[in-house]
Amino acid sequence: MSNEATGKMGLPSLTLFSVCAVLVVDGLTASASIGPSSIVWWLITLVLFVIPYGLISSELGTTYPGDGGIYDWVKKAFGFKWAVRTTWFYWINVGLWMPAVYIMFAGMFAEMFFPDLGLWWQILICIGLTWLTIWICNISVDAGVWVTNLGALFKVIVIVVLGVGGFWYASQNGVANEFTLSSMMPSFDSGLGFLPVIIFNLMGFELIACMGSEIKNPRRDIPKSILISAAIVTGLYVFGTLGILLALPVEEIGLVAGIVSTLRTLFGDGAFGQFMVYGIGSLALLTFIANMTTWTMGASRAAMEAAQAGELPEFVAKEHPVHKTPVGANMITGMVSTVVILLYGLTSGESDELFWSIFAFSSCIFLLPYLFMFPAFFKLRVSDPHRERPYKVPGSIAVQAVLSTICFLFIVQAVVLFVFPDIGNGNVDWNYSLPVALGIAITIGIGEWILGTAAKRMQVATA
Repeated sequence: MSNEATGKMGLPSLTLFSVCAVLVVDGLTASASIGPSSIVWWLITLVLFVIPYGLISSELGTTYPGDGGIYDWVKKAFGFKWAVRTTWFYWINVGLWMPAVYIMFAGMFAEMFFPDLGLWWQILICIGLTWLTIWICNISVDAGVWVTNLGALFKVIVIVVLGVGGFWYASQNGVANEFTLSSMMPSFDSGLGFLPVIIFNLMGFELIACMGSEIKNPRRDIPKSILISAAIVTGLYVFGTLGILLALPVEEIGLVAGIVSTLRTLFGDGAFGQFMVYGIGSLALLTFIANMTTWTMGASRAAMEAAQAGELPEFVAKEHPVHKTPVGANMITGMVSTVVILLYGLTSGESDELFWSIFAFSSCIFLLPYLFMFPAFFKLRVSDPHRERPYKVPGSIAVQAVLSTICFLFIVQAVVLFVFPDIGNGNVDWNYSLPVALGIAITIGIGEWILGTAAKRMQVATA
């Protein structure tokens, strides 16, 4: 690909896009629920996973540029069948994940402004936000980029406030949790179930490659933006998690309303406290919309490219005639999200418990494509050694094997722990694990049906 400027997104926009895609405020409470050892887990994950993952994404994104991203890479490595599976999981997870994000939005919104807001009013808020997201993604790439840039800024503000506020609160009132060498050492205790959230919270650095045609200088800017955003994101996650743990005892950290509770603890009930709770809390809510906009933009574009190649249903290939946005894929994302939200409303029990089930299910689907991406990186190094690589991960082929294997195993353990969070203690709660596993199996089954129909279409086309 030429180095000439062909798109609208330069290094600042790319970096902000990646920060907005990866940095998720709604995951901070889950990572903080691990306790003080989460800080060390973050650092271990940075060294062993984030850095290799960022390097691999940079090489793939610059060597094989285009709008398909992870779909293109897996297709080149393993053929169209694995590419179809990859794109299906990568795309449909957004529609499954969106309900969890907007359920948390509605819970936080009610906590801040309308404590007595009924369940079905919250459901209506979730559905409204779903279709607001789809509308933003349909109207133009410029609108989506504007939302993601603003969202990245808001995320940084929220997390910096939580971190600084936590340190200030601890200096005035003492530390809420014990930070000793023993308490910070990684352990396989009850917090292990939340450990995959750290992996989940760090995924998405490759998403920028799906915006290939919109990037001014992909060869130069993709590696820079990925590595800069990886440093920013990991630093902010550690800082924000630490702020929550300094202010709130682990047992008081709620998954849905934990950020609001933290803000109230940090700033109190006075006029300034109310201003900070409502102001920073509102920014946090806006980041949820920005996050879903970013992922819908990237994943739908990858799905559209696959559908235009005949590998997903024809409707998914539909493109806006003027804005060139993936309206077909976006609309299906919105419909899937709406159905899951309605099912949540009909079966809602304990808010945190059901939220975690939906989050774990969607997160597993989200992680499955990476089980193909990291082997694809190594396969392409072996099968396509003469391809020009504008950015190349340092080291011999043995080093590449080790890096891709480590990243692959990180994803495997995250998937297993999402389904069986207490397996480290030798326990399996089938009341929780069976519905999550069943949801994953059904999603995989639908994907195999789509793959079968795609294979038949391709046989007819080549006959």
